Amino acid sequence: MAEACFIGIDVSKDSLDLHALPGADSGRFPNDEGGISQALSWTSDRKPLLVVLEATGGYQSHIAAQLAARDIPVAVVNPRQVRDFARATGQLAKTDALDAAIIARFARDVRPHPRALPDDAEQAIKALVTRRRQLVATRTAEINRLHQCPPKRVATSLKESIAFLDHQIDSLDCDIDDHIKQSPLWREKEDLLKSVPGVGSQTARTLLSQLPELGKLSRREIASLVGIAPLNRDSGALRGRRVIAGGRSQVRAALYMAALTATRCNQRIRTFYRRLRAAGKPGKVALTACMRKLLTILNTMLKNRTRFSHVTP
Repeated sequence: MAEACFIGIDVSKDSLDLHALPGADSGRFPNDEGGISQALSWTSDRKPLLVVLEATGGYQSHIAAQLAARDIPVAVVNPRQVRDFARATGQLAKTDALDAAIIARFARDVRPHPRALPDDAEQAIKALVTRRRQLVATRTAEINRLHQCPPKRVATSLKESIAFLDHQIDSLDCDIDDHIKQSPLWREKEDLLKSVPGVGSQTARTLLSQLPELGKLSRREIASLVGIAPLNRDSGALRGRRVIAGGRSQVRAALYMAALTATRCNQRIRTFYRRLRAAGKPGKVALTACMRKLLTILNTMLKNRTRFSHVTP
């Protein structure tokens, strides 16, 4: 029986470096239509059990989608995971070819789970939500500059910039609304999430676009994926404080604002928060616990396709 093949692909703006194990075969192709076609043929010929790519700011999206379309198991992973793996195995040097080889070793030894890639509609909504967040961040920076009482000419420029950004954000909101209206599934999911007091449109859209696993994993798995699961810091007799780390910062930021609002307007979350504070928990610890509880509720709602009022406390 032939040994299982694992392929790592290092993606950059201009090139694709591929490495296959066993055998240490390698290939390099341009990151364009012709090069991607060659890379796909190179990969298909080896019938891999798994292909792994790093998330590289979107440059990996096209070839990942093409691999999935050919029913080749593909996993897109966080680059930090691969770098930590490289350091753990003593691989400190870094070139595109070496990166492809270490990604192939990561695929063989760690075997991350391949998952379905978003369809065109989901990718479009995700791109719009991401662009909106970028514009909001830029607008906030401009508003902060305006509050510093700059000279009149600078203040005028800032006000014009803020007005332009407001218009762009409103336009994107309309585009997002149109895309969601065209997708019954997205409409249903957004409606379910918004039934939770404290969860508004932007929080719901951030969760749906940045956390497609919501409703598909257990409460522990989803909390760990977002980065709000408490991690042990124990060694010998020492019992350290539990902390949160890693995960998806954009989702955490959205959950933070939702949980903060929910401590005021959501009876279930408010009661939970006050009980923790009464027990002596610091505010940030209590709020993080509320984020985790809120995420658990949202995960259950999408899993069972039920509204907030029907979820058991």
